[in-house]
Amino acid sequence: MSWKTAIDAAMETLVIPSFTKVGYSVRSRLFDWPPLAAYDLRHKTIVLSGATSGLGLAAARQLAALGANLVLVARDADKAGRLADELNRAHPATDASVETADLSDLDQVRAACDRIRQRHACIDILIHNAGALFNQRREAADGTEASCQIMVVAPFLMTALLLDRIKAASPGRVITMSSGGMYTAPLTVNELEMSEQDYSGPKQYARAKRAQVVLNEMWAERIAARQAVFHALHPGWAKTPGITDALPGFSRIIGPLLRTPLQGADTLVWLAASPQAATGSGAFWLDRAVRPTHKLSSTRASDTPENRQALWNWCVERAGVDAPG
Repeated sequence: MSWKTAIDAAMETLVIPSFTKVGYSVRSRLFDWPPLAAYDLRHKTIVLSGATSGLGLAAARQLAALGANLVLVARDADKAGRLADELNRAHPATDASVETADLSDLDQVRAACDRIRQRHACIDILIHNAGALFNQRREAADGTEASCQIMVVAPFLMTALLLDRIKAASPGRVITMSSGGMYTAPLTVNELEMSEQDYSGPKQYARAKRAQVVLNEMWAERIAARQAVFHALHPGWAKTPGITDALPGFSRIIGPLLRTPLQGADTLVWLAASPQAATGSGAFWLDRAVRPTHKLSSTRASDTPENRQALWNWCVERAGVDAPG
C-alpha cells in the first residue's frame, strides 16, 4: 500500500475526515484529480432528476458547462424551466429541457418516460439524484411510503422504462446518488417502509438509500457492461437544503466542515464524464474511488441473496414493470 493510499484508507476508517470537506480537499490534491472542466460531454444526452436544488443543481450547472444536453425531470415545472433557461443562456453548446413529473406519482413517471422515449432514441446517462427526507411519514398516491417511492420505486421504474434507450449508447450509464447514511441501515424488505408508530425520517432515508445501493449492484449483475454500466455513490456530508432543513442539529454541529454542493456533486459529474466509469459496473463510490458498501457486521449480515431477491421482487411489484429478473 502506497502512502497516499494509506492516508486515504485512514480517512475512510475514521469517517468524519472522509465524509467532510477535509476528505475532498485532501484526496483531490493527493491523487491530482483532473478538473471537471477537462472533460467533454458535448452531444451526450443526460436525464437528471432532482436538479433544481442542492447537489442536483450543482451537478446540472457543471454538466451543462461540459456541453451535455440535459433533460431535467422535476416536480416544479416553473422552477425547472427557469433553470433550463439559465443553462441554455450560459452555455450555448448545451440544450436543457424539462420533463415534469412528481416521482411519488408513478403514473406521472410513466408519462414522463414515454415523452423522453419519443424525443430521444439514445440516452447516454440516466442520473437518479432526487431524494427526500421527511420528518413525518408521508404516503404516495398508491400508499407506498413517499421517500421509498421517490428514491427506490421511481428510479427502478425509470431505469426499466428507459433501458433500451440507455443500451443504445453502448454503454450507457446509470448513476444513483445514495448517501453515507446507508451505512447505518441493514437491508430489509419487510421493514423497508416504516410505520406511522415507529417512523423516523433519518432511519427511513437510510433504509431507502441502502436499497438503492443493492439495486445498483443487482442491475449490474443483470445487464452486460458492454450495454450499460451502473454506479452508485455518496457525496459525503454537503451543505444542501436536505441536510440543513431535515437535520438542523447535525448541520449546526458539523456545519463548518460540510462540503459545498459542487464538492458533493464532483464524483457524480466525474462518473458521468470520465472514460474510467465506462470500464466497470456495480460499484459504490466516494471521491472518485470505489468504497465498501458495509462498515458494520450487522448490515453485512443482512445482505443475503434471499433479501436481495426479495427487494428486487418488491420493486417489480410496486413499479408494475417487467425487469430482468
